This record gives sequence, C-alpha cells and structure tokens, in this order.
Amino acid sequence: MEPIHITVLAGGPGAEREVSLRSGAAVVRALQALGHSVSQQDPADQDWALPAQTEVVFLALHGEYGEDGTVQRLLEGQRVPYTGTGPSGSALAWDKAASKTVFEQHEISTPRWALLESADAAVPVDIPPPWVLKPTLQGSSVGLQMADAPEDWSMALVASARQGGAVLCEERISGREITVGILDGVALPIVEIEPKAGHYDYENKYTVGATEYHCPAQLNASVTAHISELSLRAWRAVEGRHFGRVDLMLDTDLKPFVLEVNTLPGLTETSLLPKAAAAAGIPFDQLCQRMVELALKQN
Repeated sequence: MEPIHITVLAGGPGAEREVSLRSGAAVVRALQALGHSVSQQDPADQDWALPAQTEVVFLALHGEYGEDGTVQRLLEGQRVPYTGTGPSGSALAWDKAASKTVFEQHEISTPRWALLESADAAVPVDIPPPWVLKPTLQGSSVGLQMADAPEDWSMALVASARQGGAVLCEERISGREITVGILDGVALPIVEIEPKAGHYDYENKYTVGATEYHCPAQLNASVTAHISELSLRAWRAVEGRHFGRVDLMLDTDLKPFVLEVNTLPGLTETSLLPKAAAAAGIPFDQLCQRMVELALKQN
C-alpha cells in the first residue's frame, strides 16, 4: 500500500499503561520502517486529539479505555478508521462475566465460573478447589490470584478485588496453557505457554525469559483443528473483528476450555500474537501493515 499518515494510540489511563507504551513503540518503529508517516498520542489526558492529517488510527492500547469500547465509540463518532474490534464487541470481550455467558449460550466449552460481587463473598458451592480469581474488568493477568484450598480463599479474593469491581471465580483446569491468534478470520499457529516458575501471571507474562513459548504447539492435527475451530467460534461469539487472541486451557485429556478473548493483544517483544504470526510466515512489520489494511477495508 502507499504510505499514509497513521496515528498510534498507546499508553492511556489503565493498569496496563506501561505495556501499552511498549506495544506502541514497537508499532511505531514497524510502521515507520514501512515508509508511513506516524504520529503517537497518549490518551491518558482526556483532552487528547488526533492530528488533522490522520488517515487511520492504530490502537496499541490495552485495558480499560482501550479494550472496553470507550475509545472505539469515540473514533466511530469521528468517523475515523481504526484497527481492531468495534465498540460492542470490545465491551463484550472485556467483561469476563458477560463473555463467559455468551460462550455458554453458544455451547463453547469454558471452565465453570461464578461472579463474586464483594471481597467477602463465600466460596461457590458448585466449584471445587483449586480456583482462579480475577477481576472481571481487567486484562493482562492484572489481579490474577490462585487459591489452592479453602484456607487460601479469603486472601486471594481480597487481593483480586483490590483492582475494583466484581471478581470472577473460575474452576482451575489442570493441564497445558495455550493461545490462538486470529488474523482476518483465520486461526494462526497455536502457541503453548510454559512459565519457568509459578503461573502465567503479570510478572511472568512481561519479564523476558520468565516463560517459554512453543509455536506451533506440539499437538496432533485433529486436536489442533478442534482448538482452532473452537477459538474461531469464541471469537465470532464476541463479535471480534480484524485480529485478536483467544486464551485456552487443555485438560489432561487434551479437551480445550476457552478462558477469554483479547481484542487488542499485546505487541511487545514477549507478546503472543506476533509469535503466532511469525510462525505463519508473517513478520512483525507485515503484521502491523495487515492490521492497517483491515482497518481501511472496514471503512
């Protein structure tokens, strides 16, 4: 495509601000290397405005404001093309309880769950330990807590609730953690995630060398096809658009369970969507270019 003026939005007011800035810096470098004119804006200031010459907005925002549909509604009102999922799909995928409800409506396998409205909520009677606790309105494993037994429950719940809002309690699936990147309606090679210690929490996710990644994951063809199809179903169920990532667990029988959908996945040096794209023969700069092309096509 011919060089155009692209404004990259990165940073923002949420808990994932620093990761977003890293994603934004990587995207700016890639787009400039392709010959585009690139501006960068940080919407942490609510009075931010797009440069007049902007032809498309590249969303490198993560977390609240960026993934919850807020900035998407704003850009729709300005009639400016932008990368990623629209306002309603973003809001649906961002809300973990709402998306879990949609998964169940579409008969998409997902771990048993309960919504906890307060930090002193009781243990759900129909979900045995161990449990995963996470804020319903956060991403990047912010506030993720593990409770192995009833005596761990109170401390884990309080820590997760500290991020604000309700907490999702989820049955913990023992097995292999995987993720499926999606680009223009196509499932990319599966990435298996193997932290060297502990769980795939915020620290292990963003510390270089803390986690090993295997792409494509060592799975047979039929299991791979089933996981890819299930991921695409989850992606469509939350109205995903352009690109994204579906996170899953495989139990010991290799049955997949969808955990959540990420509509603006990270684009840092440790991020999973770029790893999957690279395994499919798409280098990082071409991945960014394709995202821009999809935004312009949508418009």
